[in-house]
This record gives sequence, structure tokens and C-alpha cells, in this order.
Amino acid sequence: MDYKRFDDTILVRMDRGEEILEQVKAVALKEQVTLASVQALGAINDFTVGVYNVAEKKYYANDFKGSFEIVSLTGTIDTMNDGFYCHLHLSAGNERGQVFGGHLNRAVVSATCEMVIRLIDGKIDRKYDDETGLNLFYFA
Repeated sequence: MDYKRFDDTILVRMDRGEEILEQVKAVALKEQVTLASVQALGAINDFTVGVYNVAEKKYYANDFKGSFEIVSLTGTIDTMNDGFYCHLHLSAGNERGQVFGGHLNRAVVSATCEMVIRLIDGKIDRKYDDETGLNLFYFA
């Protein structure tokens, strides 16, 4: 991975074999990012995405292996209990144009991942919500 910061924007290049969430965390901690929006594209070959069932308060994971293009990777970097927190969603398409996606649990880069992290001036923490079972934005 390599990256460069331009004022309120960080451009990241992730390389073959790197796991996307690990690299996002590494950049965010090194650059002391506490609030940002994230978007990316690239190619992956092994990923897990989840779909949340609100009634059950449970994620269902789906694993995929093969050649996939990232159609969309979007989300936020923020904090929970003043520590790093990241919430990303991924859509990825295969060679037939079929797209699969959901909450990103893990994704391994097969060629490259080009990411833009747009820093937001401020801080938003997260707090567990009993009703939904999710860690939601908390505006103190």
C-alpha cells in the first residue's frame, strides 16, 4: 500500500494480496482520521459481505472467490468510544456482470484498489442502539 495526503483528501493505492479493511485502518490511524467518507474501485478475488436482518439482529455472511471488479465501495471512517471505527459497503461484479454486495467484512485485492478518503472536519462517535442492534451515529 502507498498513499498521499492532499489537504482534506487522502489517495490510497492498495496492492495485490492486501486486505482492504486492514489497510483502511492503517492509514486512518497513521493520519489520525476521526471522520471521513470513503469511496473506492479496483479488483478483488476473495471477499465476504454481510446482510443484516434487523428482526433477528444478526448479520448473514456471504463469501465469494474468483475474479471480481469493485463496482462500488463506499462508507465512513469515524469513532466508537473514541477508537477507530469503519463502516463500508461493497458491490463487486464478476465476469458475467453479476453483482454481489453488502456490508464489507473482508476483501483481498487481486490487482489494485484505488481509494479516496475525504476528511471531514469534526468528530462523530457511535453508540450501540438496542432497538436495531447496530452501532449508530451518535451526535453529542
